Amino acid sequence: MNARKAEAALVWNTVIWGATFVLVKAALHDVSPILFLALRFSLATAALAALFAARRLAWDWRTAGAGALAGVFLFAGYLGQTLGLRLTSAPKSAFITGLMSVMAPLVAALVYRSRPRILEVAGILVATAGLGLLTLEGGGGPANPGDLLTLLGAAGFATHIVVLGHFSERMGFEVLSIAQVGSAAALSLSLFWWAEVPRVVWRPALVGAILITGLLATALAFTIQAWAQRRVTATRTGLIYLLEPVFAWITSYLLVGEGLSGRAAAGAVLILGGVLTVEVKPPRRRPHPS
Repeated sequence: MNARKAEAALVWNTVIWGATFVLVKAALHDVSPILFLALRFSLATAALAALFAARRLAWDWRTAGAGALAGVFLFAGYLGQTLGLRLTSAPKSAFITGLMSVMAPLVAALVYRSRPRILEVAGILVATAGLGLLTLEGGGGPANPGDLLTLLGAAGFATHIVVLGHFSERMGFEVLSIAQVGSAAALSLSLFWWAEVPRVVWRPALVGAILITGLLATALAFTIQAWAQRRVTATRTGLIYLLEPVFAWITSYLLVGEGLSGRAAAGAVLILGGVLTVEVKPPRRRPHPS
Protein backbone atom coordinates (compact mmCIF):
# COMPACT_ATOMS: atom_id res chain seq x y z
CA MET A 1 0.00 0.00 0.00
CA ASN A 2 2.84 2.40 0.84
CA ALA A 3 4.38 1.69 -2.56
CA ARG A 4 1.07 2.48 -4.28
CA LYS A 5 0.82 5.77 -2.39
CA ALA A 6 4.37 6.62 -3.39
CA GLU A 7 3.63 5.87 -7.04
CA ALA A 8 0.47 8.01 -6.90
CA ALA A 9 2.54 10.86 -5.44
CA LEU A 10 5.02 10.56 -8.32
CA VAL A 11 2.13 10.72 -10.81
CA TRP A 12 1.04 13.94 -9.09
CA ASN A 13 4.54 15.29 -9.72
CA THR A 14 4.15 14.62 -13.43
CA VAL A 15 0.92 16.64 -13.44
CA ILE A 16 2.67 19.60 -11.79
CA TRP A 17 5.76 19.44 -14.00
CA GLY A 18 3.76 18.91 -17.17
CA ALA A 19 1.76 22.05 -16.42
CA THR A 20 4.87 24.23 -15.99
CA PHE A 21 6.35 23.96 -19.49
CA VAL A 22 4.03 26.55 -20.99
CA LEU A 23 4.45 28.81 -17.94
CA VAL A 24 8.23 28.72 -18.08
CA LYS A 25 8.28 29.22 -21.86
CA ALA A 26 6.25 32.41 -21.40
CA ALA A 27 8.31 33.56 -18.41
CA LEU A 28 11.57 33.38 -20.36
CA HIS A 29 10.40 36.36 -22.42
CA ASP A 30 10.82 38.47 -19.28
CA VAL A 31 13.82 36.93 -17.50
CA SER A 32 17.18 35.41 -18.43
CA PRO A 33 17.19 31.62 -17.94
CA ILE A 34 19.80 31.13 -15.22
CA LEU A 35 18.43 34.06 -13.22
CA PHE A 36 15.02 32.42 -13.47
CA LEU A 37 16.51 29.22 -12.03
CA ALA A 38 18.19 31.22 -9.26
CA LEU A 39 14.85 32.80 -8.30
CA ARG A 40 13.01 29.50 -8.54
CA PHE A 41 15.44 27.45 -6.46
CA SER A 42 16.04 30.23 -3.92
CA LEU A 43 12.31 30.51 -3.26
CA ALA A 44 12.05 26.72 -2.95
CA THR A 45 14.98 26.59 -0.51
CA ALA A 46 13.46 29.32 1.66
CA ALA A 47 10.09 27.54 1.65
CA LEU A 48 11.62 24.22 2.69
CA ALA A 49 13.73 25.88 5.39
CA ALA A 50 10.59 27.48 6.83
CA LEU A 51 8.63 24.22 6.56
CA PHE A 52 11.24 22.08 8.28
CA ALA A 53 12.39 24.71 10.81
CA ALA A 54 10.02 23.51 13.52
CA ARG A 55 10.76 19.83 13.01
CA ARG A 56 14.30 19.88 14.45
CA LEU A 57 15.75 17.77 11.68
CA ALA A 58 18.45 15.23 12.44
CA TRP A 59 20.96 17.03 10.24
CA ASP A 60 24.13 15.16 9.34
CA TRP A 61 26.77 16.01 6.78
CA ARG A 62 26.61 12.61 5.06
CA THR A 63 22.94 13.10 4.18
CA ALA A 64 23.55 16.74 3.28
CA GLY A 65 26.39 15.68 0.98
CA ALA A 66 24.17 13.10 -0.70
CA GLY A 67 21.50 15.73 -1.21
CA ALA A 68 24.05 18.16 -2.60
CA LEU A 69 25.22 15.55 -5.11
CA ALA A 70 21.62 14.97 -6.20
CA GLY A 71 21.25 18.75 -6.47
CA VAL A 72 24.14 18.98 -8.92
CA PHE A 73 22.35 16.65 -11.37
CA LEU A 74 19.03 18.35 -10.64
CA PHE A 75 20.54 21.71 -11.59
CA ALA A 76 22.18 20.20 -14.68
CA GLY A 77 18.80 18.86 -15.78
CA TYR A 78 17.01 22.17 -15.33
CA LEU A 79 19.85 24.16 -16.88
CA GLY A 80 19.69 22.13 -20.10
CA GLN A 81 15.89 22.14 -20.13
CA THR A 82 15.55 25.89 -19.46
CA LEU A 83 18.21 26.93 -21.95
CA GLY A 84 16.66 24.62 -24.55
CA LEU A 85 13.14 25.87 -23.89
CA ARG A 86 14.04 29.24 -25.38
CA LEU A 87 14.77 27.56 -28.72
CA THR A 88 12.14 24.84 -28.98
CA SER A 89 8.42 24.50 -28.30
CA ALA A 90 7.03 23.73 -24.87
CA PRO A 91 5.41 20.41 -25.92
CA LYS A 92 8.56 19.24 -27.71
CA SER A 93 10.66 20.17 -24.68
CA ALA A 94 8.38 18.02 -22.55
CA PHE A 95 8.67 15.06 -24.93
CA ILE A 96 12.45 15.19 -25.07
CA THR A 97 12.65 15.61 -21.31
CA GLY A 98 10.54 12.46 -21.10
CA LEU A 99 13.53 10.52 -22.45
CA MET A 100 14.86 10.61 -18.88
CA SER A 101 12.39 7.79 -18.26
CA VAL A 102 14.30 5.65 -20.73
CA MET A 103 17.71 6.81 -19.55
CA ALA A 104 17.07 6.24 -15.82
CA PRO A 105 16.83 2.41 -15.89
CA LEU A 106 19.83 2.30 -18.21
CA VAL A 107 21.87 4.42 -15.78
CA ALA A 108 20.61 2.27 -12.89
CA ALA A 109 21.59 -0.91 -14.71
CA LEU A 110 25.12 0.43 -15.20
CA VAL A 111 25.44 1.60 -11.60
CA TYR A 112 23.97 -1.48 -9.91
CA ARG A 113 24.97 -4.02 -12.57
CA SER A 114 21.42 -5.34 -12.61
CA ARG A 115 18.73 -5.99 -15.18
CA PRO A 116 15.16 -4.62 -15.12
CA ARG A 117 12.36 -7.19 -14.94
CA ILE A 118 10.93 -8.40 -18.24
CA LEU A 119 7.64 -6.52 -17.90
CA GLU A 120 9.50 -3.37 -16.89
CA VAL A 121 11.52 -3.64 -20.10
CA ALA A 122 8.34 -4.23 -22.10
CA GLY A 123 6.70 -1.23 -20.48
CA ILE A 124 9.70 0.96 -21.25
CA LEU A 125 9.74 -0.16 -24.89
CA VAL A 126 6.01 0.48 -25.35
CA ALA A 127 6.22 3.86 -23.64
CA THR A 128 9.31 4.80 -25.65
CA ALA A 129 7.49 4.01 -28.88
CA GLY A 130 4.72 6.34 -27.76
CA LEU A 131 7.24 9.00 -26.83
CA GLY A 132 8.72 8.67 -30.31
CA LEU A 133 5.35 9.25 -31.96
CA LEU A 134 4.88 12.38 -29.87
CA THR A 135 8.40 13.70 -30.36
CA LEU A 136 8.45 13.13 -34.12
CA GLU A 137 5.11 14.85 -34.60
CA GLY A 138 5.30 17.32 -37.47
CA GLY A 139 8.03 15.76 -39.57
CA GLY A 140 11.73 15.03 -39.41
CA GLY A 141 14.78 17.19 -39.97
CA PRO A 142 17.89 17.69 -37.81
CA ALA A 143 17.41 18.55 -34.17
CA ASN A 144 17.83 22.22 -33.38
CA PRO A 145 20.18 23.40 -30.59
CA GLY A 146 17.23 23.68 -28.21
CA ASP A 147 16.44 20.00 -28.71
CA LEU A 148 20.05 19.01 -28.01
CA LEU A 149 20.24 21.15 -24.87
CA THR A 150 16.99 19.61 -23.68
CA LEU A 151 18.37 16.12 -24.34
CA LEU A 152 21.38 16.92 -22.15
CA GLY A 153 18.96 18.12 -19.51
CA ALA A 154 17.09 14.81 -19.73
CA ALA A 155 20.35 12.97 -19.02
CA GLY A 156 20.82 15.14 -15.93
CA PHE A 157 17.30 14.33 -14.72
CA ALA A 158 17.81 10.60 -15.32
CA THR A 159 21.00 10.59 -13.27
CA HIS A 160 19.24 12.59 -10.56
CA ILE A 161 16.54 9.90 -10.31
CA VAL A 162 19.16 7.19 -9.84
CA VAL A 163 21.27 9.17 -7.34
CA LEU A 164 18.23 10.09 -5.27
CA GLY A 165 16.99 6.51 -5.35
CA HIS A 166 20.38 5.31 -4.12
CA PHE A 167 20.34 7.49 -1.01
CA SER A 168 16.67 8.01 -0.20
CA GLU A 169 15.98 4.57 1.28
CA ARG A 170 18.63 4.99 3.98
CA MET A 171 18.47 8.74 4.69
CA GLY A 172 15.89 11.24 5.88
CA PHE A 173 13.96 12.67 2.98
CA GLU A 174 13.65 16.10 4.64
CA VAL A 175 17.41 16.72 4.71
CA LEU A 176 17.82 15.25 1.24
CA SER A 177 15.13 17.57 -0.08
CA ILE A 178 16.47 20.82 1.33
CA ALA A 179 20.07 19.89 0.54
CA GLN A 180 19.42 19.11 -3.11
CA VAL A 181 17.28 22.20 -3.70
CA GLY A 182 19.72 24.40 -1.79
CA SER A 183 22.61 23.02 -3.84
CA ALA A 184 20.79 23.84 -7.07
CA ALA A 185 20.05 27.34 -5.73
CA ALA A 186 23.71 27.90 -4.87
CA LEU A 187 24.85 26.78 -8.32
CA SER A 188 22.38 29.02 -10.14
CA LEU A 189 23.17 32.02 -7.91
CA SER A 190 26.87 31.54 -8.54
CA LEU A 191 26.41 31.41 -12.34
CA PHE A 192 23.74 33.88 -13.44
CA TRP A 193 25.74 37.08 -12.89
CA TRP A 194 28.63 36.11 -15.19
CA ALA A 195 27.42 33.24 -17.43
CA GLU A 196 24.68 35.36 -19.00
CA VAL A 197 23.53 38.96 -19.26
CA PRO A 198 21.00 39.10 -16.40
CA ARG A 199 17.68 40.68 -17.27
CA VAL A 200 14.26 40.73 -15.63
CA VAL A 201 11.02 42.55 -16.36
CA TRP A 202 8.64 42.11 -13.46
CA ARG A 203 5.18 41.22 -14.74
CA PRO A 204 2.35 39.30 -13.04
CA ALA A 205 2.90 36.30 -15.32
CA LEU A 206 6.57 36.10 -14.34
CA VAL A 207 5.79 36.38 -10.64
CA GLY A 208 3.17 33.65 -11.01
CA ALA A 209 5.62 31.39 -12.85
CA ILE A 210 8.25 31.83 -10.12
CA LEU A 211 5.73 31.09 -7.37
CA ILE A 212 4.31 28.01 -9.09
CA THR A 213 7.65 26.54 -10.14
CA GLY A 214 9.38 27.44 -6.88
CA LEU A 215 6.73 26.27 -4.42
CA LEU A 216 4.81 23.52 -6.23
CA ALA A 217 7.15 22.20 -8.95
CA THR A 218 10.33 22.39 -6.84
CA ALA A 219 9.85 22.57 -3.05
CA LEU A 220 6.81 20.29 -2.93
CA ALA A 221 7.58 18.05 -5.91
CA PHE A 222 11.15 17.17 -4.98
CA THR A 223 10.23 16.59 -1.35
CA ILE A 224 7.60 14.16 -2.63
CA GLN A 225 10.18 12.48 -4.87
CA ALA A 226 12.73 12.13 -2.05
CA TRP A 227 10.03 10.48 0.09
CA ALA A 228 8.57 8.32 -2.68
CA GLN A 229 11.87 6.92 -3.92
CA ARG A 230 12.32 5.20 -0.59
CA ARG A 231 9.62 2.84 -1.84
CA VAL A 232 9.83 3.01 -5.65
CA THR A 233 12.75 1.87 -7.79
CA ALA A 234 14.54 4.17 -10.22
CA THR A 235 13.18 2.10 -13.14
CA ARG A 236 9.58 2.48 -11.97
CA THR A 237 10.09 6.18 -11.20
CA GLY A 238 11.46 6.81 -14.68
CA LEU A 239 8.52 5.00 -16.26
CA ILE A 240 5.94 6.93 -14.24
CA TYR A 241 7.62 10.17 -15.29
CA LEU A 242 6.86 9.29 -18.91
CA LEU A 243 3.40 10.67 -18.13
CA GLU A 244 4.85 14.18 -17.94
CA PRO A 245 4.74 14.96 -21.69
CA VAL A 246 1.12 13.76 -21.81
CA PHE A 247 0.16 16.30 -19.17
CA ALA A 248 2.24 18.91 -20.97
CA TRP A 249 0.11 18.32 -24.09
CA ILE A 250 -3.07 18.69 -22.06
CA THR A 251 -1.82 21.96 -20.55
CA SER A 252 -0.80 23.27 -23.96
CA TYR A 253 -4.27 22.57 -25.28
CA LEU A 254 -6.02 24.22 -22.35
CA LEU A 255 -3.81 27.32 -22.23
CA VAL A 256 -2.88 27.98 -25.85
CA GLY A 257 -5.28 25.76 -27.80
CA GLU A 258 -2.67 23.32 -29.10
CA GLY A 259 -4.50 20.02 -29.58
CA LEU A 260 -3.49 16.42 -30.13
CA SER A 261 -3.36 15.08 -33.67
CA GLY A 262 -4.19 11.43 -34.29
CA ARG A 263 -0.51 10.50 -34.26
CA ALA A 264 0.16 12.37 -31.01
CA ALA A 265 -2.92 10.85 -29.39
CA ALA A 266 -1.66 7.38 -30.36
CA GLY A 267 1.65 8.19 -28.71
CA ALA A 268 -0.12 9.27 -25.53
CA VAL A 269 -2.08 6.01 -25.48
CA LEU A 270 1.13 4.00 -25.87
CA ILE A 271 2.74 5.88 -23.00
CA LEU A 272 -0.21 5.08 -20.76
CA GLY A 273 -0.06 1.49 -21.97
CA GLY A 274 3.60 1.27 -20.99
CA VAL A 275 2.82 2.48 -17.48
CA LEU A 276 -0.05 -0.01 -17.15
CA THR A 277 2.20 -2.85 -18.36
CA VAL A 278 4.39 -2.32 -15.33
CA GLU A 279 1.57 -1.59 -12.89
CA VAL A 280 -0.37 -4.80 -13.59
CA LYS A 281 2.58 -7.18 -13.38
CA PRO A 282 2.30 -9.99 -10.79
CA PRO A 283 3.52 -8.75 -7.40
CA ARG A 284 6.93 -9.98 -6.31
CA ARG A 285 8.97 -8.33 -3.61
CA ARG A 286 12.61 -7.68 -4.28
CA PRO A 287 15.24 -5.48 -2.62
CA HIS A 288 15.52 -1.84 -3.55
CA PRO A 289 18.34 -1.60 -6.15
CA SER A 290 20.42 0.59 -3.83
